[in-house]
Amino acid sequence: MVKSVVHAYPWDLIGDPEAVARYQGLGVDAIALAASYHTVRAATPLHPSHRMVDARHAAFYLPVRSSNFGRLVPAEPSWTDSSNSFGEAAALIRAAGLPVYAWTVLTHNSRLGDLHPDVTVVNAFGDRYPYALCTAQPDVVEYTSVLVSEVLELGAPDGIILEAAGPLGFFHGGHHEKTDGTDWDAVQQKLLSLCFCSACTALYADPDALREAVRAGVDRGASSVEEALGALADDVRAVRTGVVRSLRSRLVSEIRAVAPSVRVGMHVTADPWGTGPFATVAGGLDADIDVLTTMCWPGPEVAVPGIEALRAAAPDTRIAAYVLGLPPKPADGAALSKEWLAYLDAGVEEFHLYHGGLASAARLEALREAVTAVSR
Repeated sequence: MVKSVVHAYPWDLIGDPEAVARYQGLGVDAIALAASYHTVRAATPLHPSHRMVDARHAAFYLPVRSSNFGRLVPAEPSWTDSSNSFGEAAALIRAAGLPVYAWTVLTHNSRLGDLHPDVTVVNAFGDRYPYALCTAQPDVVEYTSVLVSEVLELGAPDGIILEAAGPLGFFHGGHHEKTDGTDWDAVQQKLLSLCFCSACTALYADPDALREAVRAGVDRGASSVEEALGALADDVRAVRTGVVRSLRSRLVSEIRAVAPSVRVGMHVTADPWGTGPFATVAGGLDADIDVLTTMCWPGPEVAVPGIEALRAAAPDTRIAAYVLGLPPKPADGAALSKEWLAYLDAGVEEFHLYHGGLASAARLEALREAVTAVSR
């Protein structure tokens, strides 16, 4: 059976008595509600009371029990009237009979990165990415563990979706991004995503040689990460995939121990050099995950090979397509249906829709048509 899930923020539902019915009318099976999320300025085109929400920093949308955390403590949102907006919105969803999945962003946190720069990703040129917490850092591992534990205990979700369960890199970063003019291609961006924080540097066999190889590869425009790194590539790949795999294994094991019935999802990629919201699963999953969600926003030409690679990396795990209903996609149900059917043919078994609260009425109608098309 094809399953569909729509994403939303707590503020999309609170104060809007029609919101849950609107999302339910899409034909979805569950709502993924943000429990921990990064900085965002979000439109709310159909809300009866407001049109914009300015979430000025990363925040936790459940009560923050500071004493349960270590050095890294999430912030409460000052733009909501409640310290438990997740709980309030979740109650509305449950009252309509839909499951609630806690959409939990882990390492994308510019506020904590600004407060604790030593736990952030730093590239081979010494530039820090303040929005990117590095999962080789013990403090970051502890933070993600406690964050997930708090979501489970305080939010009691039916499912949990882990996003950014690995270190972020060059891409998916700064506010008012001004980097396009460099013409850095995907290889250069992956090289600029390799981390040289104190924890990562300690793991590399030859960090000085690696740093020079990365710098040279970026500046000359290497043809691949492997070509840039040469004989160092295998070691670096093993370090990076191992760090992510270790975090994934720990978090999922902890979830299974305290909430065995909770459905576990994760945003992932099969690319061993992948960074950002979609953590790499190259080298082995090593975790009991119910569904792996992969990025499909670019369209079938890019997404289908990614789906096929993920299927090869995790042949026994359910795969979901993360699909976009916002620009540059058209507000056209037939066009979205055609695209989603291509993912269905490629082996996708679920569709995770982005995004219920940000979409206009016309875009919600297009999403509804596409959900119907893949559910037949």
